[in-house]
Order: sequence, then structure tokens, then C-alpha cells
Amino acid sequence: MNFIVFDLEATCWNGSSMGKASEIIEIGAIRMNGYGEITGEYNRFVKPILNPLLSPYCRELTSIEQNDIDRAKTFDIVIDEFKDWMGLYDGDDYLLCSWGAFDKKMLVHDCELHHLESDWAKEHIDLKWQYKQLKKLPKPYGLKKAVEKNGFEFEGIHHRAISDAYNLSKIFAEYLDEWMF
Repeated sequence: MNFIVFDLEATCWNGSSMGKASEIIEIGAIRMNGYGEITGEYNRFVKPILNPLLSPYCRELTSIEQNDIDRAKTFDIVIDEFKDWMGLYDGDDYLLCSWGAFDKKMLVHDCELHHLESDWAKEHIDLKWQYKQLKKLPKPYGLKKAVEKNGFEFEGIHHRAISDAYNLSKIFAEYLDEWMF
């Protein structure tokens, strides 16, 4: 079984988005085996098609620059590469794991936006919800707080997909035998 611990960054606006739909602008993922060992890493920018110009808020929050997005491939190409990297085309068993339901929703949304099949994205567990239950928390922690509460140092840049995925992989490995698949 491949566990795909992933995070997405998406277009965003401060306050009201005035009806604008968010689109994925970065995919970061760590592939782990059943022993919690890292077996691969994936990181790509994605060029949005509905709102290709990043807002100042989005650039500040994510540290993703406009030129990163301008040089990127569109979602349909990047997601095909991602599924290949996951082992989906080889018939490998996999489970997508993210911190919250947002990432799954965005994968399904962007597949639909690009008229692509999205059933593959539904093999998913929400680690944020499970972590809340596991720790008997009154409300869920943000990823950075959960990483630090588990005694790990948050490495990389918060709100960058590959950094968030890497840090989430630490929590995933720590509780590997306790997640409900």
C-alpha cells in the first residue's frame, strides 16, 4: 500500500473572493510505505485557468510567486503526472491522506473543472479529523500546531505544499498503527 500524504495550495483572496473559484496552484506529496518510510516526493506548481493572476494575499500567504505559476503546466497535465507518480497507472494500492477535507474537495473540484474523472481522488482519509478524535481534542489543531505538539520541529515554509506534506508525514508515521483506513 502506498500512502500519499499530500497538501495543496490554491488561489485565494483576502476577505471576499467576489465569487471567484479557487484552483490548485501547488501539489506537494510524500509517498510512504506500510512501515511509515518515505519512498518518494512530488512537488509541482499548477497554472490556474480561471484566475491566472495570483492575489497579493495569496502570494504573501504561500510565498508562491507569479512567475512560478506562469511557468507551470495546467492541472490536466500535472494531475496526470501526479497519478503516474502515485502508481495509479501501475495498479498500485494507494490511499490519499491530507490534513482536513479541503485537499480532497479541491482535487475533485479541479478534476471536474477540467472535465477529468475524479473517482481516484475519493480514496482519502482526513488526518486532521482523525487526529482530533485520537487526541480527544475539543477542536482540531492546525497542522503546524499539531506538528509542534508532537515534539517535531516544523521544517520548511508553512503554506507551501511540499513543506506541509513533509511535516504531515511525520505525524502520519508517528500514528501509523492508529489511523482508521
